[in-house]
Amino acid sequence: MIFSWGQICILICSGILVGFINTLAGGGTVISISTFMFMGLPPIVANGTNRIAIFFQNIVAVYFFNKKKLIDWQRIIKVSVAVIVGSLLGAALAGKMSDTLFKYLFAIVIVLFGLSMIFNSKRWIKEKPEMQHQKMAWWKYLIFLVIGIYSGFIHVGCGYLFLAALVLLNGNELLKANAMKNTIVLLYIPFSLMVFAFQGNVCWTMGLIHSIGNMIGAAVAAKFALKSGQNVVKYILLALIVVVVLQLFGVITPESITSLFTKK
Repeated sequence: MIFSWGQICILICSGILVGFINTLAGGGTVISISTFMFMGLPPIVANGTNRIAIFFQNIVAVYFFNKKKLIDWQRIIKVSVAVIVGSLLGAALAGKMSDTLFKYLFAIVIVLFGLSMIFNSKRWIKEKPEMQHQKMAWWKYLIFLVIGIYSGFIHVGCGYLFLAALVLLNGNELLKANAMKNTIVLLYIPFSLMVFAFQGNVCWTMGLIHSIGNMIGAAVAAKFALKSGQNVVKYILLALIVVVVLQLFGVITPESITSLFTKK
């Protein structure tokens, strides 16, 4: 597949925005999938292709967060096993959930997530070491498995679910939870990508071009988060939650998002 310079610019600009949003929170995937579909990919191929850029984006994000020792590798690897198993199941079942059911369930989850950040803000900015050092109960792994299933077949907005689980179930403060969220995604995304690739639902050229922008956006977001601290990240998260809910219910449409990159 051969691309014009204009198409390459659209992919890279989209990637920068997606990489920034995904590294700080989540939900940027709706932009990348919309861009891929605008450029002619079927939805299932756009969903698979998006995972290439997500992988490279998180390599960059994890590099910066790990330099600041924000990642508990021992805990995160254990959790990631459950997520990987779930993502394989989710990728194999891609597209089976009703769009309407997904919209309502996901909207409820992230709205509760946002309200918790507003009315119980101390939980999000203060670590709980006792939770981090105790053995995780089986039902917590089950929750990560379920999030993995969702992430495997849709991925859109999974960052919010991982952040909520890491803060509420693992006792991490928001900045560290964000670093660990990016690490989980980095570890599981190659497995779901392989499933989509095996099914022939990946456009490698488009995904690799988009990855250039994703990596730039991820680097900027990681440095911004480390410099600004978790309070700033919290307010950005709340703003993005509003945007994602508006996207889910059609107030902000894929067409309006992609038009930002295609206006002459």
